[in-house]
Amino acid sequence: MQLRYNYRVYPDAAQRVALARAFGCARVVFNDGLRLRQRAREAGEEYICDAELSRRVITEAKRTQDRAWLGEVSAVVLQQALADLNTAYRNFFASLSGRRKGRAVAPPRYRSRKDNRQAIRFTGNARFKVLVNGRLRLPKIGDVPVRWSRSLPCEPTSVTVVKDAAGRYFASFVVTADDWPLPPVESKIGIDLGLTHFAVLSDGTKVTAPKFMRRAARRLKRLQQDLARKQRGSNRRKKAVVRVARAHARVADTRRDWQHKLSTAIIRDNQAVYVEDLCVAGLARTRLARSILDAGWADFTAMLEYKAARHGRTFGRVDRFFPSTRMCSRCGRINQKMPLDVRSWACPCGAVHDRDVNAAINILAAGQADRLNDRRARVRPGLVPAPRSEAVTYPDAARSTRSVEGISVP
Repeated sequence: MQLRYNYRVYPDAAQRVALARAFGCARVVFNDGLRLRQRAREAGEEYICDAELSRRVITEAKRTQDRAWLGEVSAVVLQQALADLNTAYRNFFASLSGRRKGRAVAPPRYRSRKDNRQAIRFTGNARFKVLVNGRLRLPKIGDVPVRWSRSLPCEPTSVTVVKDAAGRYFASFVVTADDWPLPPVESKIGIDLGLTHFAVLSDGTKVTAPKFMRRAARRLKRLQQDLARKQRGSNRRKKAVVRVARAHARVADTRRDWQHKLSTAIIRDNQAVYVEDLCVAGLARTRLARSILDAGWADFTAMLEYKAARHGRTFGRVDRFFPSTRMCSRCGRINQKMPLDVRSWACPCGAVHDRDVNAAINILAAGQADRLNDRRARVRPGLVPAPRSEAVTYPDAARSTRSVEGISVP
């Protein structure tokens, strides 16, 4: 399994200038490649292949006076920028043809120096190296100090240097780590995600939603107001933009840390975990958008999924149209839709349910039922030929003349 390990790096002034130069060269190569392919399409020419594109925008461009400065950075950085462009095109074409499932993928867009995130990637060909003193040696950049919060499990295959909107630098290592199975346990859990309670487990445990964005709303509002008062293009406005970005980064980092701890505890204590497949993108367009985005359900379920795969646990998603809230977990009766302010309800069978706990129990039962049929065994009766007397609606229809594609057929 391939994993990413992120660490904070602290380049000095000269190294920051070298990184900015590398960010700019990678951005220019990406935009040049995109521009060539767009012009070829408008002119009705053939699609420019990857090798031809690399020859034009890197090899030949370095020999010209306008792009001679591309030789000041590592060639691997430029090649990886084109690799990102080729991946974006492949994903776009796969989405158009239907081979790629999920939401439609837009065509590649031009990169800007004003983007909040700038990144370059070094592969093994670049010969980056983690030194004995703990520094990261990057070609044509230097030895960058790294704050090692934990050790790497093995030699990394690539490293991506990222600069975020808050002006922080990170080194993201890709490693191929072996699975780390945990001792098996008997418990299985279903999780119902919500807003009042972030997660309600089928055993009755309720995890209160921390609401990190709501708690930081007053500070964010003050920083945004301070930013709005600054004159556009001034240095003070640039500093205010960084202060706002740092406040948002603090909220995101706090949320991510909390979700990592919660997901690790759930995977460690349960052999099987089942959640509801929520359409977060659709829910984010409702009046509860701020609260839904603050909860971070998609990131949390993604953490559960990859941690379950690494530690030998079972993870499953229940269909989003499954009526987990309206179904009685005792008798299976599906009741009418109920508003959100109804937190408990009584079934005609006599059972009184907590809305969220009942939904978590139903999610666990549905997940286990789907898991039993994961070998694609036939769980429904097969097709049975209809009797001849029931083959048509009208008895005379089989003897009448019908027209198929303009040809009269008796």
